[in-house]
Amino acid sequence: MSPKTRAQLADALAAKGIPDEAAEAVLDRYTEVGLIDDAAFARAWVSSRQAGRGLATRVLAQELRNKGIDKDIAGAALADLDPAAEEESARGLVRRKLRSMGNLEPHVVTRRLLGMLARKGYPSEVALRVIREESAGSPAGI
Repeated sequence: MSPKTRAQLADALAAKGIPDEAAEAVLDRYTEVGLIDDAAFARAWVSSRQAGRGLATRVLAQELRNKGIDKDIAGAALADLDPAAEEESARGLVRRKLRSMGNLEPHVVTRRLLGMLARKGYPSEVALRVIREESAGSPAGI
């Protein structure tokens, strides 16, 4: 079982038919003894997803909202991200993808790379700059 947020556990208890008062008491006790820590969950989630999947702040914020993490807690976890590391992550994604795009037209390469970075949450100005800079010396040069 993977770590869960308080909201996810509350939903699971509700789905099992546990009365709200009992569920709240259990969740409060778990929080009190440290078994539920949404802040720690958010920090670990952001670190893991940014490093492993190369996701940008916007997508990470959406994922945390979907998991029921409070906006302030999510903001604190996302504040730990270094903008330079986020851009370097985008560069790594582009470099890896460019290796397999050598035989495509430059406009196709640009479109596909922009789409990939957009799905991962990178702002268009960052995506365009990174694509332009990284593809300058590649076989699929733009």
